[in-house]
Amino acid sequence: MNSSKPAAALAFFQSNSLPMLVQEEIERLIMTGELAVGTRVNESELAQRFNTSRGPIREALRALEEAGLVRNEKNRGVFVREISFEEADEIYELREALEEIIGRRVTRAIAPDGIERLKGMLKAMGSAAKAKDVEQYAQLNLQFHEVLLETAGSQKLIETYRRLIKELLLFRMRALDNGGGLRVSVDEHREIVDAIASGEAERAGRVMRQHVADSRNRMHAAMGRPDADSPRSNSSNQQGA
Repeated sequence: MNSSKPAAALAFFQSNSLPMLVQEEIERLIMTGELAVGTRVNESELAQRFNTSRGPIREALRALEEAGLVRNEKNRGVFVREISFEEADEIYELREALEEIIGRRVTRAIAPDGIERLKGMLKAMGSAAKAKDVEQYAQLNLQFHEVLLETAGSQKLIETYRRLIKELLLFRMRALDNGGGLRVSVDEHREIVDAIASGEAERAGRVMRQHVADSRNRMHAAMGRPDADSPRSNSSNQQGA
């Protein structure tokens, strides 16, 4: 047996997986705020931190630029991207449509143990909200929607949705904290689970779409902007989803 073949295969795997691992770690730094919006990404510091050369760092940053998380400015370097209010608002509008599709697909696909899993997540979200732990709640919120996304069972939907969510993270954190979302978001997610458990796909789609519309309005409130145009924001006698 030629022992050089396994060694070559291992070297190929390591060289191809390292940039991906570095990308995931840099993305985590951005998502947690350790690499803040607008800050310059220092390749040398990251290479030293990850104990690697600058090659995998650059490759990872190129992928993150394609994902919309960083921007490369000529002669200046790479910066963590900042999304304008107008762009965030457009992304929320797109997400409303995607969540409606997800709600319908999940309702048709989910099993009883999946419903129980969502209920368990609701309990954890309730505890985080009660403790006013915005960061913990935001993570649980992301996990909740990730479960729904995976259950929906569409790879193209997963790819599109995940990119939008990553770009919106900082706005969503601000809306939860300053826009009053922490007070009502658990109830909105409970209504989503109830709608999915009912087996009524169209109802679940509507509830999920409205949840995003309400989140969008909270983002507007946090930014000091007028409400987005949504059915609930125009109806004073309706309650939060």
